[in-house]
Amino acid sequence: MSLVKLTLKELQDQFTRAEVRASEIVRAYYLRVSMVEPKVKAYITLNDKETVLAEAHALDQELKQWRKTMPLMAMPLAIKDNICTHDLPTTCGSRILGQFRPPYDASVVATMRPHRFLLLGKSNLDEFAMGSSTEHSAFGPSRNPWKLNHVPGGSSGGSAAAVAADECVAALGSDTGGSIRQPAACCGVVGLKPTYGRVSRYGLVAFASSLDQIGPITKDVMDAAVLLNVLAGHDPLDSTSAEVPVPDFTRAFKKRDLKKLKIGVPTEYFTEGLDPEVEVAVREAIEELGRLGGEIKEVSLPHTGVAVATYYIIATAEASSNLARYDGVRYGLRSKQSKDLLEMFCMTRQEGLGYEVKRRIMLGTYVLSSGYYDAYYGKAQAVRTLIQRDFEEAFQDVDLLVSPVMPTPPFQLGEKIDDPLQMYLSDIYTISASLAGLPAISIPCGFSRQGLPIGLQIVGRPFEEETILRAARAYELATEWRKKRPAIR
Repeated sequence: MSLVKLTLKELQDQFTRAEVRASEIVRAYYLRVSMVEPKVKAYITLNDKETVLAEAHALDQELKQWRKTMPLMAMPLAIKDNICTHDLPTTCGSRILGQFRPPYDASVVATMRPHRFLLLGKSNLDEFAMGSSTEHSAFGPSRNPWKLNHVPGGSSGGSAAAVAADECVAALGSDTGGSIRQPAACCGVVGLKPTYGRVSRYGLVAFASSLDQIGPITKDVMDAAVLLNVLAGHDPLDSTSAEVPVPDFTRAFKKRDLKKLKIGVPTEYFTEGLDPEVEVAVREAIEELGRLGGEIKEVSLPHTGVAVATYYIIATAEASSNLARYDGVRYGLRSKQSKDLLEMFCMTRQEGLGYEVKRRIMLGTYVLSSGYYDAYYGKAQAVRTLIQRDFEEAFQDVDLLVSPVMPTPPFQLGEKIDDPLQMYLSDIYTISASLAGLPAISIPCGFSRQGLPIGLQIVGRPFEEETILRAARAYELATEWRKKRPAIR
């Protein structure tokens, strides 16, 4: 089998046994990137091949000295371009940051550095992670490897497309309202959003600080657990980082069945607006979870209907505050058209920010404005608490919740770009778990008649990633979906 087709765990095992050299891995992946990247456009910045090869040659020389390799050693990864890296630009898919090169690594990158992973490049995203299709990137849209005239999802569309197209063995993404799970579903790969606070956000360029979370996008569930083992842990640099024990997440796979697990199916997630093809695929997946030993039970999440409105008040309010720092003074773009300080602020933001980002800043500024704060932002925070209580009550009766990831299969490029409401509804099934800070995973569970992937979402209690990983892995091994790969033409 070609090296680029292997999972992270398979490739790392081969490297550890000296069956393949790090330099061979690098050459194989750069060859693959040269073949498909002009079509997929998953990356904003590619690392210099010779630089990565030099790192690989050093690893090959050192391998004999290691009694045991580390899980990410010699593994070629992509990192979403809103996660700071000191050796490559971090643009957030925006003109306003251009070739901004951070003076430091994000904590997740700093944590991975000692593992000697190989950074292939920074992956494309909707500008400042605001979008569901990667069409809002200032560097142009990425494309779905399964059907190049369709979106790869967003905002981590570049990361998901790179993994699906075998342009990296795994990638990091960020999830605010579904931006890991939704593109993973669109591209037929695995996307894991950890519990809020499980993985450090330090060095993740902020969109909505109470929602943002970094997580892995991988070829299978085992790889997601391997990456989470490295990423998870308390970080004193992040005030929202949780001081909770970090287990070995791969131990969740010791049990191959789902006996004694109660699996809830929210009735509100299977109503009008759900594409029939998606519903059939997800219902069949739920039946398979039952055959694996899970006890299937209907549950209710009564406030699901107001989750989208709640999210887009809270997220835009926090975005308005976080993006105020991009003013042309400290870093990034500075307008050359301005005559005074105020005009410099205005012209820099006008020239540097895209229309979707401007739309969200304006919405957020409005809901935070005098006279509207309590009516909108304050009320949204109250409803957020009700959504969290819905999940708490549901988890008194069940261990997991399962649902679709998206209401439809991936849509065509340009199909929803002029209809923001329809675009926002792409995340209708992922937003609630984000508002509640819960761990959730997307795994492939079928394909549409057009040959486009469909995803299954599994949501768990806070800090119980092992449970959702166990269920996802059991389903993955019982089906053949993970073995299907796109034929990029």
